[in-house]
Amino acid sequence: MDVARPTNSKSPPLLDPAFMRRLEQLQIVSRKIFAGKFKGERLSRRKGQSAEFADYKNYTVGDDLRFLDWSIYARLDKLFIKLFREEEDLDVTLLIDCSTSMDWGEPNKFWYGRRLAAAMAYIALGNFDRVNLYGLSDSIKSSVSGLRGRNQMHRILGFLNGISALGRSNLGEACRRFAIQHRRKGVVIIISDFYDKSGYEEPIRYLLASGADIYALQILSPWELQPELAGDLKLIDIEDGDAAEVTVTSALLASYKKTLNNFCQSLHDYCTARGITYLLTGTDVPAERLILNYLRSRGLVR
Repeated sequence: MDVARPTNSKSPPLLDPAFMRRLEQLQIVSRKIFAGKFKGERLSRRKGQSAEFADYKNYTVGDDLRFLDWSIYARLDKLFIKLFREEEDLDVTLLIDCSTSMDWGEPNKFWYGRRLAAAMAYIALGNFDRVNLYGLSDSIKSSVSGLRGRNQMHRILGFLNGISALGRSNLGEACRRFAIQHRRKGVVIIISDFYDKSGYEEPIRYLLASGADIYALQILSPWELQPELAGDLKLIDIEDGDAAEVTVTSALLASYKKTLNNFCQSLHDYCTARGITYLLTGTDVPAERLILNYLRSRGLVR
């Protein structure tokens, strides 16, 4: 027999008012310092000229005399320059896997990934960060970039509702094109099941070459994590049509789970060794919990 794909025939909206209210006080955090193109609402660790005092430094010839602290000079007879924290925006890029393997599960992986992307974009726009979205399969299927301010949220939702999960995975080629096309440094969040027969190493290497602060979110369905199968089946790869006839036994299911766990652990180790934050989630985990608890604990939001 053939195995039918479990899908969600009618998905709910990507964002709802209650969820959006919970996101409004959050901020996306970069572990690295990036120079913003516009003044934003976040405080950078880079010293600048905003209104918030950060530190002092000894005066050296060429420093701006407007920032001398004359009260300290009167007390200590030494010249010190005031330093301030600079407000800047952040470049936030969301890479969404649009290959056919994402159109699977209940809740559907592709819907769940787009929901996460919509939520992260909403947080970033609320802090006047620049938001970029790319749909990836065997190349860049579509993109929108440079969006800033909450009044651009309709364009985010239009983009996410307009893309579909079609095509074979080739994240290596898609990420290569992304690295060529997108030159700005910032936070890059890749949302994927990472089911790619060519492997995950090449796409990650291309992302690392950009110097970005990278987060890898692996999304799997509960059915993939804990399959409930038995008997004689014909399994078909939904991307390339490869088929295999198998007899599902408890030993085969145990072998499948071990192989999947090894794959996910290998991806985790590869990312962690290269300074990439990795998180595996099932689509049965509410997006609110994933963002407010897990991503906050991993340092992506605060």
